[in-house]
Order: sequence, then C-alpha cells, then structure tokens
Amino acid sequence: MDEVIDDCLEIFTQDGVLLKQAAANYMTFINTIGTLYVTECPSSNRQRFIEWRPNDVTIDSDIQDQEWAVVNTIQKRTRTLSGNFPPDYHNRIKSVKCSFNEIKSFRMANKSRQLSFHDGKSECICSFIFQHGNCELLVGILKSLLKTAPSRRDKHLFIVYDSNNLELQQLDRSFAELNLQSDAHTFWGMFKNIREHPYEATFEAFAKVTDYVNKSLEQPPDDDQRDDLNKSITEYENTTIHSQGDYEVIAKVPELPKRKDFPRLRPLTAEQWKGHMNLDGKIEDIESIKTLIFRGGVTPSLRQEVWKFLLDYYPWESTEAERQKLMTIKSDEYYNMKLQWKRMTKTQEDNFSDYRDRKSLIEKDVNRTDRNLDFYAGDNNSNLQMLNDILMTYIMYNFDLGYVQGMSDLLSPILLLLKNEVESFWCFIRSRNFDVDQAGMKEQLNNLHTLLSFVDPPIATYLDTHDSGNMFFCFRWLLVWFKRELSQEDVMRFWEVLWTGYPCENFHLLVCVAILETEKSTIIENNYGFTKF
Repeated sequence: MDEVIDDCLEIFTQDGVLLKQAAANYMTFINTIGTLYVTECPSSNRQRFIEWRPNDVTIDSDIQDQEWAVVNTIQKRTRTLSGNFPPDYHNRIKSVKCSFNEIKSFRMANKSRQLSFHDGKSECICSFIFQHGNCELLVGILKSLLKTAPSRRDKHLFIVYDSNNLELQQLDRSFAELNLQSDAHTFWGMFKNIREHPYEATFEAFAKVTDYVNKSLEQPPDDDQRDDLNKSITEYENTTIHSQGDYEVIAKVPELPKRKDFPRLRPLTAEQWKGHMNLDGKIEDIESIKTLIFRGGVTPSLRQEVWKFLLDYYPWESTEAERQKLMTIKSDEYYNMKLQWKRMTKTQEDNFSDYRDRKSLIEKDVNRTDRNLDFYAGDNNSNLQMLNDILMTYIMYNFDLGYVQGMSDLLSPILLLLKNEVESFWCFIRSRNFDVDQAGMKEQLNNLHTLLSFVDPPIATYLDTHDSGNMFFCFRWLLVWFKRELSQEDVMRFWEVLWTGYPCENFHLLVCVAILETEKSTIIENNYGFTKF
C-alpha cells in the first residue's frame, strides 16, 4: 500500500465507492465515500495500481453501522467520526493505493456490490462497497489487465497468476505442447485437460510421463508425437536455472570433504518413548525424540502411537487429557464432512461433473492400490471401502485440489498401520505431498538438479546431455516418497524419518541425489536417457 504518485495515468474511474476495509494507517478513511481508480505509472515501470481517493472526511450517517468498520490491525484503536484529523494528515496520506503486484486474488460479494482484494497469505488488503451500481465493470477491467482464473470452489473468487514470471510462462508453454492428439493413445489424450484443470492434470501428466519412462507403452508414440514431447521437454529444460534462493552453482565446483559414516541406531523403544513423558502424558524433550527417530526410526509396535505425533494429529505439547478431547472433536468434524457426500442424491451427482469424475477416479485407484497386501486383498474388502471413504471425504475437505493419482499410495500405509478411519484421515492430510502447484513441483525438480550438479557434476552433465536434465524421471519418487520403489517396511521407516523434518525439510531430495550417485556407473555405462530409465 503506497502513497499517491502524481504522474499516474487513469485507466478506469468509478464514483460512489465506500472504503470498507484497509490497513491500520488508513483507519480514518473507513466508511468514507470516495472515487476508485485503476492507474498506471510510467515512472514506476508502468506499474498498475488500485487507488481510492476520499471525496471528503465525513462519514455518511446511514452507514455508520459497526459491521462496516473492519481494520487490519492488532492494537485496539479508537475511530473518530468527527473528522478531527492530525495536522497535515491529508498532505501525508492522500489515498489508499495497492499495487497490482500485491494482489493475489479478488472476490465479489453482496450481488457484485462489494469487491475485496487479497494478498497471497489470505489477508485482505482492502475492500470496497459500490453504492452506485456494482463492481462488474471494474472486474472486467481487472480480467483484461491481469491473468486470472475463477476458483473451482467459489465462482465469485478470482485467482491472480503471475504473468510476469518467465519460468512459469515457459512451463505453461511446455505443458501446452503436450496437448497431443487425443485419439492416438490414452497416454497422449489425457494431456488435453491441463489447461482446464492445471493442478490435477499436471500431476497426472507427470505421473504418465514417469510411467512411460519406467515401463514404456504397449503402443509407443509415432515420430511426430515423439518430436512434440522432446520439444516440450527441451523447453522445460531451458527454463532450469542454477540459482536457487540464496545459493548458486558455479562453473568450477569445489571438492567436497570426505563424507562421514553415520550408522543407523536402534529404533525408538517403548521405554525411551515413555521415559520422555511426564505424569500428564506430555512429552518433555521433543527434539530428543525426533533425533532418535531420525537416527533409527520407530519400533513397529510403537508406530501406531508415535505416527500420530509425527503427523500432527496429536500436538507434541499436548497432555493425555487434551488428546482425549481432541479425538472427540476430530471425530465429529470428520463424520460431518463424510455426511456431505454420503447424502448426495443421484440427481445432484449427475449435475456435479467435477464430483462425479473424482469419485470415479478414486474408485479406480482404490481397486488397484496394494492389493498384494493381505490387508487390502480379496473382494468386498472392508479396508478398501475405508480407503475409499477417506479419499471421498478428503474431496469435501479440500475441493479446490480434489483427488489426484498418488493420494491412495500415501494413504494406504497409514490406514494399514492405524486401522482407524478418523485417525487415518487426519494423519493423511498432513502427510500428503499434493498441495503444490506446477511451480512448486518444478522448484523441487530444479532444486534436485542443482543439488546433483553440486554433489556430482559428471552425472548432472550426463543427464543434461541425454534429455534428462529436467529430472522428470524422478517425479514419482518425489510425489509419493518412493512408495512404489521400496518395500512396505522400508517405506514406513523412510517416511517416519522424513516426518521428523531432520536434517532439513528437503531431505528427500538428498536421498534422490544419493540414489543417482550410487547408480551413476550403471546409468552411464548403459547409456540410459529419458526413454531408458
């Protein structure tokens, strides 16, 4: 929120707009009528702004209801309605101004008479009431100036995408080129949904690419399709950068010191676990417990209790009494969400295509998830039904994301261990790895390539020259944390180590690097590339 810049050009103007909500330093203007502008400032690299200027300093007596007075501040302040402002107040702050760069979403309400702008942290930047007409014309202007898309859950909420991000533009273009002929093969046809459903389709696209790399198709793509795919991957690779946050890979990599061996310790025992609890059942040394788990894992018989802490179902600082109360609260909340889809009628389902498609996908995935395990084997298995119900309830919990392939893989070991529907649900929502968008997964793949370039430049260079520098073949590793590459016991041990957060949040990337480094000779000697991993 900035002060007014006098050389800005006015793109749009609307009178009779009341300021409903703004930052604390604009509190005096709350409930004041003014004029709303969309401006562009040549002196600021043609930045655009939403700007509101007051007509006067009085407050309409008809709108002094306290429900309008919302201010983003922690300290309690007194609002003066008399118009007695500090000296030179209007010389210091002439308007309420918000840069387009700050706006991550905006929402219409009250039959298009209210418009609110939000930042990327779900905080309201400012909100306006349109007393003469509505905000539809302004929203039309915003849609023409910003890259937006309506929320899947709320048609009145519009998400603003960063159209100036060159890397995202390149990635979008890369996925767009994967929009190949739909009648050639189901593998290629599924890419057509990427633009309509970017989150779900991107995960599916990556997963299909991974399956193609690992297993190959019964009907491989023709030459034109292969060229399109290679072109797409090349563009994606060109967007990869070696700068990641606060560090950068340089051309000459210094030699790393000799690595130390850290032998695995014994798994956390029941005696150690109980020894860290006080008489109220509260864990007194959380970091010590996490360190023991990171170094040795958890004794299998103890996992059913410890995983609930690792996955934040139980707060680490909670007492036994507090955990008992929490169980009741979480159970009620879960079954309320479950009833939402259980009570859905056939007519509602027929008229709700998104719900219907997700339900169908869940049914297909559940029927092929870990059927080799006794817990999920056989027909009419009640555990499979429980797996299905948890994933269906997750749709109600987070309909914006919905269901994407791979979620059943992450839920399966949790349910197998806990054998409780409610507890498995709440642990699953904190273990999942699907709350990232295209940019988030791209960042993980880029970070992996950067780490590999630093630790072992020869293998990174080899991958770059064999159409694999984009690291797509590692996508499934990252998405389901090696669930399909490891045994059930190894998966459980690996996951509980990851959930400690030690030694860093991206420890799974280091594991990927270690695997690639270990298999470097095999990869290079066999001339493995994008289609041979």
